[in-house]
Amino acid sequence: MTLNDVGQGMGYAPFLVGVGLAAVAVWAVWWVVRYLRADAMTRQSIRQAVRVRRTWKRLAQMLKLCATDKMPTALASLANTDGKPVKPRILVPSLKVTHDAYGVIARAGCLPGVGLEQYKKAAPHLADAWRCTRVAVTQDEPGSVVIRGVRLDPLKFPTEHRPTGSVPEKVARWELGVDEYAQPVSVDLRQVPGVTVAGLPGKGKTSLINRLLSDWAPAPWVQFACADGKVSAAYEGDYYAWVKRMFAFVGDDLEEANKLFKRLVDLRRKRHALVQAVLGAKSMWDVGPSEKWPLVVLIIDEAHTYFRDYKGRDQRSKDLAAFAAENARLVEDLVKKGRSVGILVILATQKSTGDAIPTFIRDVCPVGLSFAQKTAEAAVAALGEDIREWPDANPINLQDPAYVGVASMNHQSQPGFTRIRTPFVPDEWAEEIAHATNHLTADPAELLPAVDLTKTDPDDDGPVPLAA
Repeated sequence: MTLNDVGQGMGYAPFLVGVGLAAVAVWAVWWVVRYLRADAMTRQSIRQAVRVRRTWKRLAQMLKLCATDKMPTALASLANTDGKPVKPRILVPSLKVTHDAYGVIARAGCLPGVGLEQYKKAAPHLADAWRCTRVAVTQDEPGSVVIRGVRLDPLKFPTEHRPTGSVPEKVARWELGVDEYAQPVSVDLRQVPGVTVAGLPGKGKTSLINRLLSDWAPAPWVQFACADGKVSAAYEGDYYAWVKRMFAFVGDDLEEANKLFKRLVDLRRKRHALVQAVLGAKSMWDVGPSEKWPLVVLIIDEAHTYFRDYKGRDQRSKDLAAFAAENARLVEDLVKKGRSVGILVILATQKSTGDAIPTFIRDVCPVGLSFAQKTAEAAVAALGEDIREWPDANPINLQDPAYVGVASMNHQSQPGFTRIRTPFVPDEWAEEIAHATNHLTADPAELLPAVDLTKTDPDDDGPVPLAA
């Protein structure tokens, strides 16, 4: 290399420095603009994320989240000319931090001896150091952990949900809201025969169901029916806007409800008779719901209305008691036998004790949620005995007005119970979706080929579908 070549190389240096400075300036402007455009809560989270990154190396060592490597590297061994022992290296886990309005989300690397358990043990200290209300540590892939720190309690901030009017991307996925770490919570209702929703009046039960209707109504693969025990006629209640998107609706009349439940049991029997011939499978979920074979969702609000044990010797009381007993038997049939042919029952009541929802129905429903409850008995009835072991998630602690719309549930993807903030769907938004999707309503029974349930096939003793 000649001096001239060196001089030419030196001539590029100012240009490269200028490019580097320009890139730094662009990044700084972008960061400042993003900060200024953020709301006050997000700005605080941005500052929090910067502080977490800046202090991580020192904090990790203080909390013993580091590893000591006593074996010198090859380069260190070559550089060691005086024969003294090489100092061990302190390995600090990598940390990438993002933020949202509620706090920070950090992905930390794992090291030998520093894994999920060590991070969980350090979580309370991380919460103090990062000035968070709570910190949760999970592992979504080998070699790293996700540390979620919330500065503000997401459960205390009411939220609204604006339905998109689009067909859901995932079939039978119920988006519920966010948990106590502001992470989205959903429940997969495929292969689920029944759901129970309990809670005191005005705490969020109907709003929760309203979101399901708003999100699922645009899908041609779902049809709804409803029995609303709070009203005598649809115009009196919460589901008036949805009546035209439902193929059937009844109020608190036990006889009318009985007719609806019989109608759905008859649909269940016909579907069982035809599922193999029409779908080529023993279960609808093997192929998924479709416009011709939709998922049927039966909503029973204030379910205790239809199962109440009427007392009295007069004829009217006897008639009501008979209807209630048969209603329980019919709904039991739907919950226990309807799953494979695409029938889902959602039962909502204030207190899901055995007198409100018979235990032979309630205990078969694998998904249960509970808004605020006044007694431990009601909490156990809604969520099972295990809720006693999770006092922080017990719905008896949700009676404060700040927790309207907050429910406890047994999470499908993790052990124990979690609390979720369910969003409110304003009536005008729900009405828009209901009006736009009315044309999708169809009676599932009318979509089926004819079937004679009185005839049986001598080979399998089952009903014989009539020729098309």
